[in-house]
Amino acid sequence: MNDEHHIELLKKGEKNSLYALYDKYSGALYGVVLRMCRDKQLSQDLLQEIFLTIWEKIGQYDSSKGKFYTWAYRIAKNKTLNALRKTNPLIQNKDISVYDNIGEDLPQDYSELNGVIKKLEEHHQQVIELVYFKGYTHREAHKIMGVPLGTFKSYVRQALIQIRTNYQLPLAFLWICFEVIEYG
Repeated sequence: MNDEHHIELLKKGEKNSLYALYDKYSGALYGVVLRMCRDKQLSQDLLQEIFLTIWEKIGQYDSSKGKFYTWAYRIAKNKTLNALRKTNPLIQNKDISVYDNIGEDLPQDYSELNGVIKKLEEHHQQVIELVYFKGYTHREAHKIMGVPLGTFKSYVRQALIQIRTNYQLPLAFLWICFEVIEYG
């Protein structure tokens, strides 16, 4: 049977179709998850969550918008990123120490950085707050602001350039900021 047939049966609640899709795609999806999180146990747990989500949300899949694997891949990527944010959050509310091992490279007084952020235009302040302090992804935050995703990403980039220009951030922090932009 082809994917379309299994998907139609799955939409009708047929578990064997889920098993068939699992057999066909679990290896590829597991590889994606494992490359992202580099933890076998977490990857195995996430793979189960991914297929549970596929089971629950199969009604949202539309073959006219793309292949099943692409849809499942997006679920896998989002689940993995969410799990990674929970276990090792990029954003902490107490300070700007994003990773535990940066150490003493970051200044201890953040008042100058806060002052630089407060001097940004309002929409630039809002993107920094949504992404870096509230932990929203770019896809979530652009909807909150009511602007197109490309415009939102442009705002983030502009804000980071202004911060870098007006505040001498350590190189490690800038690298982390731009890494987050790519995943948002």
